[in-house]
Amino acid sequence: MTAFSYSAFAKGGPVMWLLMLVGIAGLAIFVERALFLHRGQIRSTEFLGGIKNLLQKGRLMEALTLCEETPGPIAAVIKAGLRHATDDEASMRFAIQEAALVELPVLERRIGSLAAIAQIAPLLGLLGTLLGMIKAFWLFNQGGNYATPAALAGGMWEALLTAAAGLAVAIPAHLGRHFLSGRVRALVHDMEWVGNELMRYLLRDFREAPAPEETAK
Repeated sequence: MTAFSYSAFAKGGPVMWLLMLVGIAGLAIFVERALFLHRGQIRSTEFLGGIKNLLQKGRLMEALTLCEETPGPIAAVIKAGLRHATDDEASMRFAIQEAALVELPVLERRIGSLAAIAQIAPLLGLLGTLLGMIKAFWLFNQGGNYATPAALAGGMWEALLTAAAGLAVAIPAHLGRHFLSGRVRALVHDMEWVGNELMRYLLRDFREAPAPEETAK
């Protein structure tokens, strides 16, 4: 941090330190969630195609193993469906929906905290603005007839810097929340599509395929 930037930061008063901590927390949450959602994003069409290929060969256990070794909610939903591959439609649908409901809170974890940071940062900036204005008028009043513009300038610096810092934290936090929410919606859409496609295949085609024992013979 250069001397000028540190001097400007210091003029913002104690609220600037709170805003800096809030900004660091927001950045950490965004990076962690973005990496987590990126790891969970797989090519669902190709993955489901590979699962169907294994099932056509009667390799149900190998398909389950592949799902367990693949991270992300798509593999978890498929694994739930495969575990009930021979059940009736209602049981299979319930298992797939239950797996999706378990994965959804994991996907949305800490995104609400990022939204809270986006809402709190402008309020902290407003608090700093009010404190700065109170400080400026108090110093100006203390000076009486000999009050100087420098006395007013210190409080104005604090008011303007904290307002700007609050917006500088809130705007990226809002954008980050919208970005992460979009990634979650895309994953939920993939889970719904994969669940429906898997059920359709298991109910119509898989039960007509040769059993693992028959394939082994």
